[in-house]
Amino acid sequence: MLNLQSHVSLKPYNTFGIDANARYWVEISHEEDLHTLLQLTEFIDQPKLILGGGSNVLLRHDFSGLVVKINIQGIEVVREDDTHVYLTAGAGVSWHELVQFCVRQGYAGMENLSLIPGTVGAAPMQNIGAYGVELEQVFESLTAVHIRTGERKTFTHADCAFGYRESVFKRELKGQYIITSVTFQLNKQPTFHTRYGAIQETLAEMGVSDDSLSIKAISEAVIRIRRSKLPDPAQIGNAGSFFKNPEIPKAQFDALKTEFPDLPGYPMGDDVVKIPAGWLIEQAGWKGYRSGDAGVHTKQALVLVNYGNATGDDILALAKQIQESVQAKFGVTITPEVNVI
Repeated sequence: MLNLQSHVSLKPYNTFGIDANARYWVEISHEEDLHTLLQLTEFIDQPKLILGGGSNVLLRHDFSGLVVKINIQGIEVVREDDTHVYLTAGAGVSWHELVQFCVRQGYAGMENLSLIPGTVGAAPMQNIGAYGVELEQVFESLTAVHIRTGERKTFTHADCAFGYRESVFKRELKGQYIITSVTFQLNKQPTFHTRYGAIQETLAEMGVSDDSLSIKAISEAVIRIRRSKLPDPAQIGNAGSFFKNPEIPKAQFDALKTEFPDLPGYPMGDDVVKIPAGWLIEQAGWKGYRSGDAGVHTKQALVLVNYGNATGDDILALAKQIQESVQAKFGVTITPEVNVI
């Protein structure tokens, strides 16, 4: 049964803690309710904002249309073979809860993605990634409902056109579909990814040797690292990494490396090198910066924070200052990972 509400505060539903209101609000727990909602004539032409965990949005103002909070639950193993397990999760399932379910069951592939905030339905849109692993490596397919027609469609891996923090849902099909469930392909035999970031160092601190390495140990190491570097949105408003790590030509990287010898870089093939946006921002002097209630986190320069009463425009203005500063110092363009609404 639909419980449509009006003039609902979105502050509890976005991890930046921005104080904005929705003209209309509804929470969807079943796909059937979504079909009912989309057939209501009074909402067909209303602008719509689809919310999962609200962990990757920056609200600049009140939303004048309908906000749809997706809360479809459930995790189910749908099939398996000698090497893989396929499971389907509802779009409203907490991403971290899904990862921990897989770790407990011994299903490998997601462990490096532990403690990423948000929901399952938002994950393919962003092609979330961390510590050398991206969602597309464990993605099999998803189901989604077209907002205007109500048509239910299955999207394959190829259909989603994944890129670095990108998918077809952020480009050609932006705002056209609501994801209702995602199916993942997990491995029965793990392939460990420990070379990215501080995973190896953290595993050593935990007393984990190569002989005792497991997906559980990697998950625990990733959780330790994230908790040590990233602020808890329950304590201070933020959306995690605000900017994407830029990818630049190797020739440009080599030239920068001459001028800035400590510049880190990760070869991506095709003469492209990925460099950490957080390093660039910190070297440009922004780490720990604060203007009013908008600031840059004291431990991780990649994270912009709301100290209490910052508006979305305050955060966005700070982000633009940082972009201009990094461009001026390094000649490198950094772009937001967060969706600005």
